[in-house]
Amino acid sequence: MNSPKVSFIVPCYKLASFLPACLGSILQQTCKDFEILVMDDCSPDNTAEVMKSYDDARIRYIRNDPNLGHLRNYNKGIGLCRGAYIWLISADDYLRSPYILERYTALLDSRSKVGYVFCPGFGVRDGRETEVFGQLCRRMDRDRVLSGETLLSKLLHGNFVAAPSGLARRECYEKAGAFPLDMPWCGDWYLWCLFALYFEVGYFAEPMVCYREQHPLSMTDKLTRESIDGCAEEEIRLSWRIRDHALQVGTPRIAKQCLAAIARTYARTIAGERFRNASTYMNFNSLEKALLQLSVSQAERDWIRARVYAGVGNECYWRQDLRAARSFYSTALAQDPWMPSVALKLLLASLGRSGDFLRRAVLSLR
Repeated sequence: MNSPKVSFIVPCYKLASFLPACLGSILQQTCKDFEILVMDDCSPDNTAEVMKSYDDARIRYIRNDPNLGHLRNYNKGIGLCRGAYIWLISADDYLRSPYILERYTALLDSRSKVGYVFCPGFGVRDGRETEVFGQLCRRMDRDRVLSGETLLSKLLHGNFVAAPSGLARRECYEKAGAFPLDMPWCGDWYLWCLFALYFEVGYFAEPMVCYREQHPLSMTDKLTRESIDGCAEEEIRLSWRIRDHALQVGTPRIAKQCLAAIARTYARTIAGERFRNASTYMNFNSLEKALLQLSVSQAERDWIRARVYAGVGNECYWRQDLRAARSFYSTALAQDPWMPSVALKLLLASLGRSGDFLRRAVLSLR
């Protein structure tokens, strides 16, 4: 049997009600050279019954027994699929455009250095499209091929690759590996970063996928509800690991950007609004332990520490806690006095309301 060009891996756990929309969006693609692996992770609902209604040789239904968990289920699908290109899309998401696969494969076929392709998508809530997410640029967005380093420098600020939108070469997984089992929250983000160390990346500006938001069975919602501390820990671990890989492949500039990402993430998890209810992980003691264990020199520890304090100062500033902001900015400058932007922020914080007005005015001009 000839191998298909594309393998769709559709992980499914208690998502039988959404599955027909996902499969229908794949089957209606103008490019027909694909297989679909429905990876049922021992669902207690009627997923098996839904699958009996499909009579298409391109669809393979695989049921796990016992339940493997979502990352092992993803990796099992990657190991079983036969396509040159691999698209992992959850059963609760779907393709919005019937020509997305044709556009994606045309780019990958013509540009051998492009490792994966992605696009923005629409959120879907209660059956209605909401807002666009995953745009590369808010203004003047356009199709493009980016160097891996260019995309990675953006990804280190946060994951914007829409989960259902990414189609990757099989070589990406062969070179970088599959989903790390200790990253249930950041696994896809980590892989997009890691792939970008080795390949160029294609981007289409048109939103051509849909992502279902805030429903009771959403894996994203489940993970954030169960362990916000664990999510924060993963985000920090991601940057350290990408730093190590960057050093291994000889890209010191990316390694330095990873250190800045580590500092930003620590600041956000220590003082950010999203992690306000976290109790055990986000604190300065954990920062010091990590620096001693993972950093390579005292200079590197001082560099990261200074930027963590500056970042916490920013979080305090935007909460209008100017006293705390001044304290953290001062501590940051004591660690590294060569941060003119932090010195300016300290000055503005010291000016009270007039400084706040000036800072907001400057930001509005960007």
